[in-house]
Amino acid sequence: MTPSPAPEALRPSRWQRTKTAGMTGFHAYANWLVGISWKRFFLLALLLLVFAGVLKNLPPFSWSYTRTVHLPGDMVDLPAPPAPPAPPAPPASPSRPAIRIDTPASGAPHDGVEIVIDERGVRITPRAKAAASAASAAASAASAPPVVEIRLPPGVTAEAVRKAVDEARQAIEQAVEDARVEAEEAREEARQAGIDAAREARSAGRRGVERLEVTVGEFLPSLAFLWIVASLVIKITYRKQIQAEAQAAQAVETAGAESLKRQVVEARMAAMQAQVEPHFLFNTLASIDHLIEVDPRRASQMQKNLIALLRASMPTMRETGGDGGPGSRARDLGRELAVIRPYLEILQVRMEERLATEIDVPDGLLSAEFPAMMLQTLVENAIKHGLEPKPEGGRLSVKAEVVHGKLSVTVADTGLGFGRAASSGKTAGTGVGLANIRERLQLLHGPKASLTITENPGGGTRVTLAVPYKPLEGA
Repeated sequence: MTPSPAPEALRPSRWQRTKTAGMTGFHAYANWLVGISWKRFFLLALLLLVFAGVLKNLPPFSWSYTRTVHLPGDMVDLPAPPAPPAPPAPPASPSRPAIRIDTPASGAPHDGVEIVIDERGVRITPRAKAAASAASAAASAASAPPVVEIRLPPGVTAEAVRKAVDEARQAIEQAVEDARVEAEEAREEARQAGIDAAREARSAGRRGVERLEVTVGEFLPSLAFLWIVASLVIKITYRKQIQAEAQAAQAVETAGAESLKRQVVEARMAAMQAQVEPHFLFNTLASIDHLIEVDPRRASQMQKNLIALLRASMPTMRETGGDGGPGSRARDLGRELAVIRPYLEILQVRMEERLATEIDVPDGLLSAEFPAMMLQTLVENAIKHGLEPKPEGGRLSVKAEVVHGKLSVTVADTGLGFGRAASSGKTAGTGVGLANIRERLQLLHGPKASLTITENPGGGTRVTLAVPYKPLEGA
């Protein structure tokens, strides 16, 4: 039987595949950036900038194209329309003669005539009279318009002159009219050209078109610089992220190891407690059975102390076996003393005059936080290894005080002493209980807690346990 193909809903889409591939590539690149040194990073960045600058000038990145940019109309400079040509000069003043005809001179000042043709007709005057006004005519020659001067050869008649003059005047008038018409046409053409130029300039201003030549590879240096900046940011942030993840993993691993170690230590403590409790319980019951026959009153008192001890110990044993590892729950010093007091009273009944006890704990410290079962272990060690082996017994004291912000609890006895009990071999302990206490203190409070064993000035052993002072809420 062939398996059916996966439904479309379960297949990853193209976007999901692309996203997964992109994230994989990003993490690979980021890990590579974090792995290289800063010196190598800056060297590679410099090489990338140089390579981008060289590649910009090589085909196909050196190719260029023209790009059209549309600009607003107010950003385009409009060309000025051409100026129309100047109109033709006005005709000569009518007061000056337009044509002057002189006959050739014969040498005499009065010989010859001067023929003047103007708007008033043709005037013929003798040469001598014209010479009189030569001075005044020469004075205004500079400002007078040019004249047509015709020199007639000898033998030419007046009729021929008049005919020639008429033809000349007609030719001149026709030439003037043609010049005026051409000037008008040129002026009209110039005006129309100016109008067309202004119209096209306004149209170009509305379009706002500008053509630019762009090189294909001009963006490469900027792209390389942006890539370097992005890589720099990734290298800094990703390194911090990796360090944070490593620290978190190390913290989790350390917490797991410490939790496991704490459970092992508490299990050892519970096993030792389980070994001590039956022995103590059996001895106490045997003492009660003996005292029932010889001293019923003392037997009754010991029975009450045993009940109080069990009532105080049972909650402790249940809490030390709860969640989070044995002994992980906070206890106050008052509940620890509730176990110690009946325990010492039972031992006083058994040891009689050989045991004297003193408990010096202020009421204000009863609510202070204190690890469970540690004080009981110290008292049991003092009785078992210090006072019980000594024939005459001794004195045991428990004192609590606050020293430099720490709760200091001292258990002192006047027994054989830690060194003597170990050398004599009488009920010498292996030191497992004290080692367990040290390990528990290290796990619970680290270097803030301490366990100190010294020789008691009055003989015996003095054990001081110091933990950070902290009132237990709700105690």
